[in-house]
Amino acid sequence: MHIMESAPGARTVIDGREVDYFCGCGYFGLQGHPELIEAACRAAGQYGLGSATSRRGYGTNPVLLEVETQAARFFGASEALYYASGYLGNAILLQGLADDYDVIFVDRESHYSVLDGAAVARKPVVPFAHRDAGDLKTQLQNHLKPGQTPLMLSDGVFAVSGQIAPIPDYLHVLESYESFLVCVDDAHGAGVIGPKGQGCFEYHGLSDARLFSSGTLSKAFGGYGGIIATDAALKTRLMTNAPITFASSAPPTPAAAASARALEILHHHPELRTRLWENVAHAKSGLRALGFTLEDTPVPILCLSCREVCLERLPGQLLSRGIVVSRWYAGGGSYSGVPREGAIRIAIFATHSPAQIDRLIDEIGALV
Repeated sequence: MHIMESAPGARTVIDGREVDYFCGCGYFGLQGHPELIEAACRAAGQYGLGSATSRRGYGTNPVLLEVETQAARFFGASEALYYASGYLGNAILLQGLADDYDVIFVDRESHYSVLDGAAVARKPVVPFAHRDAGDLKTQLQNHLKPGQTPLMLSDGVFAVSGQIAPIPDYLHVLESYESFLVCVDDAHGAGVIGPKGQGCFEYHGLSDARLFSSGTLSKAFGGYGGIIATDAALKTRLMTNAPITFASSAPPTPAAAASARALEILHHHPELRTRLWENVAHAKSGLRALGFTLEDTPVPILCLSCREVCLERLPGQLLSRGIVVSRWYAGGGSYSGVPREGAIRIAIFATHSPAQIDRLIDEIGALV
């Protein structure tokens, strides 16, 4: 186990050594941003570390409300629901919407939080092949009874592969049914993809009352806690029907204050997203020149498959050169959505310099 001894960013101290850091999910480098830290300290001084009760009682303070105000503005919604962890968003949506669907159809490579959310919904769960609208159609035909309503559940952006869920293809299949719902966990899409950073639905140009997503503020936004952009009626349903929202403590107040400030920063500074996309394009171009196959999307997750070249020793070799990337193995005890052959995961940040990205590419080229 490695020990991180600084805030994560383009340069990070790992095990007492400063390195070029291409891991994790801090895509804008906000986890160490001075304005977020200042907001957190100020809130801690005024309100303490947390409200120590659920939000349905006396657990809501002005800082939590500010997160919801900023999130609603960022995601173009009238309301937002802020809760303890992004991991819980799928369970909240599936519990809150339970009266509106009968069977869950889930991408089998989805994140643990998606699968756990489906499990606590207490509805039949049918997996379908990864990003395969044809298999979704087959599973619907095989498992959905006449008059039942399906709910399609998936990651919006997959955490290791960086693939975007083909939501338009799923809609083409689902629109043959009288009613349906689509829910995505947009933890890696929120803040990052779409013209305004609003996630995978915006990226695909989709807007429909049957589409629902949950996100997190702990990755791109640099704060902590889960967020669902919604309207007043759905927010009330979620807070009434999903026990997580009224049976858990509110998020820590300092983290909430940092999250609110991060939402403000990314709203007012879209050039940060542009810089991130430019860095992603730069990195992907260089790695394609080395022979790697990478999808042409702005997702800042670059997945190098071990199918293309033996990458077993690459992370250790890069670490010896002061560059940190992630190595994921397929199978039990690894991570959800890892390609069958295993993979190297490279995270690109808006704060990486062109020189850092060039050095990463050059070192990989020399080693493989």
